Order: sequence, then C-alpha cells, then structure tokens
Amino acid sequence: MTISTPRVAAGVIFTDHQDRVLLVRPTYKDYWDIPGGYVTRGESPRHAAVREVREELGLDVRIGRMLAVDWAPAADEGDKLLFLFTARLPSDAVFSFEDGEIAEARYVNIDELEEFTIDRLCRRIRSAVESPAHTYLEHGVMIGSADVND
Repeated sequence: MTISTPRVAAGVIFTDHQDRVLLVRPTYKDYWDIPGGYVTRGESPRHAAVREVREELGLDVRIGRMLAVDWAPAADEGDKLLFLFTARLPSDAVFSFEDGEIAEARYVNIDELEEFTIDRLCRRIRSAVESPAHTYLEHGVMIGSADVND
C-alpha cells in the first residue's frame, strides 16, 4: 500500500457587501485565483492563509472561520488538500503587489466566475460560500450531493 502525502494549501475567500468574491490574477497562471498558496513545513493552514494574503495583497488580515476542506488531487500536481477560510476587508483597503506575483485583484459576482477562472475553482468557491456549515469537498463538490460518484 502506498501512503498519500498530499500537498496542503490554504486560500481565503473575501467577500464584499454585495457578496462578490475577491479574485487575484497571478502573473504565473493563465486564470484568476483566490488569495492563498501552499503551507510550509510547521505552518498551520490558517497561518499560511495570513502569510499568503500579506505576500500577495500587502495586507494583514484577520482570518475568519474555515469554510471548507477540498480533497483535490490533480494528475500534474499530485494529491492536494485545500483549506478555505473566510475574511472581510475594509472598503478602503488598498492592495500592493510588491512581490510581482499578483498583477491585479477585483471583486467578481459569483455567477461570473467562469469568465475568470477554471471550473474546479468555480465549484470550490461556490460550494464553500453556499454551504451553511463547514464543508468537506472532493474536487469542489460537496460529498453526498448528486454530482459525485461515491
């Protein structure tokens, strides 16, 4: 038996007063993403989320509750566990993209996600924000829903 050693990542879903989701445009991807990244050795997913937001947006934020954990293995990246947290930014927040990793950030309506990002991230964001409680996902889909083969 081979034991899985998944990569662990943490992301933050920021929403505004219109329930739009903040997306960032990384300079190294061809699609928009949520702020976040991989957890380093000895770092909790929550601390990684805080660090990644500081690095990507130039802001120190207070991370809210965990929205979901997504089991999302990818053929080209291997097994992954993705922790999604919530947070809010003040309306006067000013982003700085000093490390060059992010080119732009903007709030996007949930029904417009497909115009900006890939299907699996659209599913992950929707499942996380629409669930009333902490959610376990596989490939962005809530387990037990009709969309997943158990």
